[in-house]
Amino acid sequence: MWRQERGGMSDYPFTLTDAQWRARLTPEQYAVMRQHGTERPGSCGLLREKRPGVFHCAGCGEALFEGGTKFESGTGWPSFDTPVAGSVGESRDTSHGMVRTEVHCANCGSHLGHVFPDGPPPTGLRYCINGVALEFEPA
Repeated sequence: MWRQERGGMSDYPFTLTDAQWRARLTPEQYAVMRQHGTERPGSCGLLREKRPGVFHCAGCGEALFEGGTKFESGTGWPSFDTPVAGSVGESRDTSHGMVRTEVHCANCGSHLGHVFPDGPPPTGLRYCINGVALEFEPA
C-alpha cells in the first residue's frame, strides 16, 4: 500500500488511526485520500469555484492552494499552478501502468492527486487535485 512505502503514519505531523480517518472522512474522501483513489471527473462542486480564498486539506485543514493559483484545465478536476509553500509532498506513482508524480498533504499524508508538467506560466505545472480532498474557505 502506498502509505507503507513512505514508512507509515508517524511520518507526518498530523496522524490518526485508520478508524479515526474512517470516522472523520466520507466514504468517497476515504477512498481518495487514504486509499489513493480518484474521484469521477467533473463530479466536484469545487471544480467551478472561482472566488478568492484558500483551498485546505479536507483531512487535516492544512492550507494547500490559494484561489489565485487555480485555473481551468479542462480535465474535470480542480487544477492549480502553485501550492502553498511546504504544504504538499510528492512521490513516484507507478500505479495503473503509468509513471506519475503523486501529490499528498505534507501535514497528514493524504493523497490529493498528481502534478503534471503541462500547466500555464509561470510554473508550467498543473496540480490536478481531487476536489473531495479539498475544503474551500472564501476570503
